[in-house]
Amino acid sequence: MTRRNLLVTALAVLFLAAFALPLALAEDKAPTPYPLDYCLVSGEKLGEHGDPVVKVHDGQEFKFCCKSCVKDFDKDPAKWHAKLKEEVAKQNQNKKG
Repeated sequence: MTRRNLLVTALAVLFLAAFALPLALAEDKAPTPYPLDYCLVSGEKLGEHGDPVVKVHDGQEFKFCCKSCVKDFDKDPAKWHAKLKEEVAKQNQNKKG
């Protein structure tokens, strides 16, 4: 094999390792399951009006009662991540007390 072929092969391997490996690792990590039985945006119980709409954002699964709530979520995801943490903390507090 010539030096040029060896260099091209090595670059191809590095390229694949740089892009394919992180993608494969990301797929291995399952999202954190949604812990609530209601839509965080509307407050409606999930499943009352059909199957929930599921979305994963930053490794956290969210479930919504409808697509309209997903649109509201998409306007400010950080707000809803914080709200989810608050709701989970409330549930944990209620279980203890």
